[in-house]
Amino acid sequence: MKSVLKNIIAKNKKEENDYKLARQAEIDNPKTTDDRRNFLKKTALGGIAMTGMMGLGIEDTIAQTTSKVNRMSAPSDLKITDMRYALTSVMGGTAIIKIETNQGIYGLGEVRDAADVRYALFLKSRILGENPCNVEKIFKSIKQFGGPARQAGGVCGVEMALWDICGKAYNVPAWQLLGGRYRDKVRMYADTPEASSPEEQKKLIEYRTKDQGYTWLKMDVSIGELRGKPGTVVNSKFWENERGVLAQWGDRRNMMSYGNTMHPFTQIQITEKGLDELAQIVENVRNMVGYDIPISTDHYGHFDLNNGIRLAKKLDKYRLAWFEDMVPWQYHEQWKTITEAIETPTTTGEDIYLLKDFKPLIENRSVDIIHPDLASSGGLLETKRIGDYAEEYGIAMAMHQAGTPVSFMSNVHCAAATQNFLALEHHSVDLPWWEDLVTTVGGFKMIDKGFATVPLTAPGLGIELNEDVVKEHLHPTDKSFFKSTKEWDELRSHDRTYS
Repeated sequence: MKSVLKNIIAKNKKEENDYKLARQAEIDNPKTTDDRRNFLKKTALGGIAMTGMMGLGIEDTIAQTTSKVNRMSAPSDLKITDMRYALTSVMGGTAIIKIETNQGIYGLGEVRDAADVRYALFLKSRILGENPCNVEKIFKSIKQFGGPARQAGGVCGVEMALWDICGKAYNVPAWQLLGGRYRDKVRMYADTPEASSPEEQKKLIEYRTKDQGYTWLKMDVSIGELRGKPGTVVNSKFWENERGVLAQWGDRRNMMSYGNTMHPFTQIQITEKGLDELAQIVENVRNMVGYDIPISTDHYGHFDLNNGIRLAKKLDKYRLAWFEDMVPWQYHEQWKTITEAIETPTTTGEDIYLLKDFKPLIENRSVDIIHPDLASSGGLLETKRIGDYAEEYGIAMAMHQAGTPVSFMSNVHCAAATQNFLALEHHSVDLPWWEDLVTTVGGFKMIDKGFATVPLTAPGLGIELNEDVVKEHLHPTDKSFFKSTKEWDELRSHDRTYS
């Protein structure tokens, strides 16, 4: 036993000497910042030397030699020093933020797809100087500035980055900070866009199931598919745009447009002929994939719960995995009516911010599955709380995700740590460069045969940016790349919400 310990001691001495030399080289490097140099001097290598461990028992010796203390960080002395961003072209414009610290550790977060990065930038003045490892404390101070859907993008992006920093500081994966993991890989469902023909749809599906190995799919069953088919939709002409399309997205300023009118207020109806047409679309897909693969559905159109129930009953026989966002999430009583009227599971939640707004849906069992988007729901910890609360009521959790690998990996850690998890969405299956936006720490494969890999040892989120690829895919409206955001440093408001 002593000879084994002597070998360990000799190896440790060499590692300590190599570390001292590397540390001194960084101190002597003229490019090292003063803050970093002062930190390195202040936190000179110390601790228990292996030579002083000869008197320890075997359990204590093994515990000491296998500990993963990150000597490059002093977590209690960490301070946030900066926040910057890069706007990628993912999903029409998705910003990655970087929060930097006084110790050279930084964290990556993401402002949800199609949300303004300024939702995050105006939080910068409120977090500068804070210890990023006090994640919950910071979250409680900024969560008042979030709201439903993309309004939460800034708060959630900051929260992701804080967990990334904290994991790096303590040298553990983010899932470990959430209480540990239930699974080593995370099942995913692949979003499958509408196609111009059954043949094209088959190509998209086979690419996902045969080439990529996905075991769960999602498809749109939209009244947009009924365009140009007479006698299928009532009252659609009134709502069509100048191109004759029922446009759910794109018209941001016209609050009286189809896309900005809530479902109960359009008086659009689907005829029996229209229901038959939509049922045929689903039958075609079900025949292509069989019944071993779950098929979820989404984006039906803006019509009321009565037509939603009629559509769902028409499609019940295909045993779909769920009907998603049939009416706005705010109408939890309408959701309960729909859920009780149909056989297929129901789900909503991608636009809900914080547990408090999930509670009515969960406590009333208004849906069968909750479906938060971590980039809107409050970040990693709040989303785990949402999942845990739903579990108490026998409700499962799937997760919506349509961003870059930054929010994707944030979801992976949360899914790993939440027991009632079902599947995580991947919305960029057809982007060949999407995975290349980052590199994984240790080289693990981020996605393998339709499952996301849970990094078992990589600290934080387990990824680093591949800066060259990110630069290639910046959004054309903003080609800046982590430029200075000094104009957001000054705090100009008193934010307390009570007297």
